Amino acid sequence: MSIQERENFGFSFELDDFQVEAINHINNQQNVVVCAPTGAGKTVIAEYAIMKALNEGRRLFYTTPLKALSNQKFQDFGMAYGEDKVGLLTGDTTINRDAQIVVMTTEVFRNMLYGTTLGRVEENLQNVNYVVLDEVHYMNDEQRGTVWEESIIYCPGYIKIIALSATIANAQELTDWISEVHGKTYLVNSNFRPVPLRFFYYAPTCDNRILPLFTSDNKLNKSIKPEKRSSHFQKKSQKEEKLHVKLVQILHDKDMLPAIYFTFSRKKCDTYLKDCTKLKLLNNFEEKRLTQIIDEYILENPYLAKNKQLEYLYHGVSAHHAGLLPGWKALIEKLFQQGLIKVVFATETLAAGINMPARTTIISSISKRTDDGHRVLTPSEFLQMSGRAGRRGM
Repeated sequence: MSIQERENFGFSFELDDFQVEAINHINNQQNVVVCAPTGAGKTVIAEYAIMKALNEGRRLFYTTPLKALSNQKFQDFGMAYGEDKVGLLTGDTTINRDAQIVVMTTEVFRNMLYGTTLGRVEENLQNVNYVVLDEVHYMNDEQRGTVWEESIIYCPGYIKIIALSATIANAQELTDWISEVHGKTYLVNSNFRPVPLRFFYYAPTCDNRILPLFTSDNKLNKSIKPEKRSSHFQKKSQKEEKLHVKLVQILHDKDMLPAIYFTFSRKKCDTYLKDCTKLKLLNNFEEKRLTQIIDEYILENPYLAKNKQLEYLYHGVSAHHAGLLPGWKALIEKLFQQGLIKVVFATETLAAGINMPARTTIISSISKRTDDGHRVLTPSEFLQMSGRAGRRGM
């Protein structure tokens, strides 16, 4: 290992200040909350804790809020550290549960602490030294937040907590609370984003242009005018109905793809997908490569051959939501990571840390339907979705 690598805790690249600060807390056996923008490199901190656990012969649990994210982390860690070192627990899937590194949903971790059918608490947590709580801002979720609270409250004090998030509104308050119920915890807060975000606005009145949302001095662009609200019963024009198609074409012409297009219903995801298949988004090489990968994947997973969205996938567009089979979503994620899917129409679950680096994200509405009716997106939700754009290297 070179001097530079030793200075960077074994990594071959220079770490940012917040990463070094968090790693120092881990080396000092301290609990830490890390709050940094999406794409800033929080995963590097978790990777260091994993390497430390492996070197010490200890175990680490890595928790995520979604099965899809757990599956992806399981695949990534298996390739990085060896399949024999990594396990997966998602409620309906159990793989190598006694491995040194076990990826799981947060609900599974919480249930482990209760000593349910998963086994005795002492057995479940044997030799575990660290637990990573990824996307810990889910604690603010009205329906699922208690899962994160209980996980922290009932986690034994000897297990060190590494909590990661991009959008904790009350990071210091959370840190102070963990200090009270679990043990002294330190906050590492960073606003540095390696790839700054630029915000644009698009609407029917924009004459086929995307307009900067802010001016150079960070003021709202005065050339953006409020859209006239049409009557609820007024029939939408063809122009308005296909707004998403025109926007995707504009982004393609400006070399702003691949993109994640967030809508808030599965039906819209599927409708927008069909509408955009008429667009020519791939060059000849990409078409051939895409076809090759899809065909090989279907041969290995023949049950996907009858998927209704298969014909659309060959056009370089896809949908991604909870109504799709895990194997199908894995194919979409693989193709998107290789730049062969140019637009993914997705519900907001895709904002929860799944590794699908995009050049652009599109948020179709600033409000969404909930169990209590429509409400405006919270700042955290907006930042979580917009932050999926502009990863390092894009």
